[in-house]
Amino acid sequence: MRGIRKSLLQFIFSGASMRRWNDKLRPAELFELDKQAHKMIVAFLLWQLNAGKRSARENARLGIEIVEGGIFDYFYRLIITDIKPPVFYRIRSNPEHAEKLTAWVLGQLEPLVRPLDEKFWQRLTRYHQRGEAERCGEADRILRAAHMYASRWEFKIIRPLNWFDEEMEEIETSFSKQLLELKDVHGVSELLAGTGTAFARMANFCGQLRFQIRWANTARVPATSVLGHMFVVAVFAYLFSLFLGACPQRRLNDFYCGLFHDLAELLTRDIITPVKRSVDELPSLIHEYEEEELRRKILEPLERDGCSGIRERLEYYLGLAAGSEFSDSCIKDGAVVRLDGFDELHGAYNEDCFDPKDGQLIKACDNLAAFLEAYTSIRNGVASPHLYEAVVRMRQGSKERFGSFNMATLLADFE
Repeated sequence: MRGIRKSLLQFIFSGASMRRWNDKLRPAELFELDKQAHKMIVAFLLWQLNAGKRSARENARLGIEIVEGGIFDYFYRLIITDIKPPVFYRIRSNPEHAEKLTAWVLGQLEPLVRPLDEKFWQRLTRYHQRGEAERCGEADRILRAAHMYASRWEFKIIRPLNWFDEEMEEIETSFSKQLLELKDVHGVSELLAGTGTAFARMANFCGQLRFQIRWANTARVPATSVLGHMFVVAVFAYLFSLFLGACPQRRLNDFYCGLFHDLAELLTRDIITPVKRSVDELPSLIHEYEEEELRRKILEPLERDGCSGIRERLEYYLGLAAGSEFSDSCIKDGAVVRLDGFDELHGAYNEDCFDPKDGQLIKACDNLAAFLEAYTSIRNGVASPHLYEAVVRMRQGSKERFGSFNMATLLADFE
């Protein structure tokens, strides 16, 4: 039966427990979920910077390739969790060994992914069955550069503490070499140079969201970060929009709206819902401050550095013209139009030419990710009245219907 299943959602969330650099001394735990989020933020920046003279349709096609490639890579990585990168690259360099490993991985993924959408499953299969010679398209190179940057960013954190480890110099050389091989991708040189441009500063800036832990006053296992949470919401949003029959541009917008929906928390920190609701005026004050800081520290510097395309996309994803990132909207006659909910968006504006973006669906995915954070911790034996209360509140509050899909029915699968 086709549909969104509990097993797939839990599989996506499992990256929150997958440690990185597990054989190195680390000043803070580094998790796969956070790295994937950072990678896809950098991929977005590179995609926008390399838009060039492509038509809107061609650019959207490239964007979809990047987003789906990132999701496919993440799913693969979750299955081969214990294989170190040097070993994995050595396996992949041998066609026979790579084919066997991929066949095994696809066998593990099939019962999780295939029920969602047959065409999506076929694209995932073709993506991973390609040989090394076929992994050289523009989307591949952007994803590769973003992957190397995010991994190198983490490496710089652990490098000083591992002065005794002879492998450090070899790893550092490998990062530099591989990024230099991708210098023809516009933006890679800026990333290599450091934080001299607004583009490079934003890439660095967003990486810091991995240090902000959600539910900061409540013990949880795993203790997900703001950065990891944003990636979960992004993947959920993409898969839900795919399942609901969204057009390609809408799926693309939904992924990046999910990925950036908590960007302001880099500037204000994660403020829990009870605190936000403690004073009537507080939510509007927080929203006003967040918008001011976003403009001052991110959007205006991007504009000054000639990255107006990135600024415009971020403003749209963050819902600055529509009033909220959770507002259903589209672009009509060159202006952002706020729509009256999912039914109007899906019924009248589900076409690429309207640049549609879900709002209510993103909010539902945000709540679903928060539910999984609380539910998983309780199942792992780390519970508190706050977590039990949150699970009950989110079950009772999930009344959303998106076409024939009912969010409450999905949550009922979580016993």
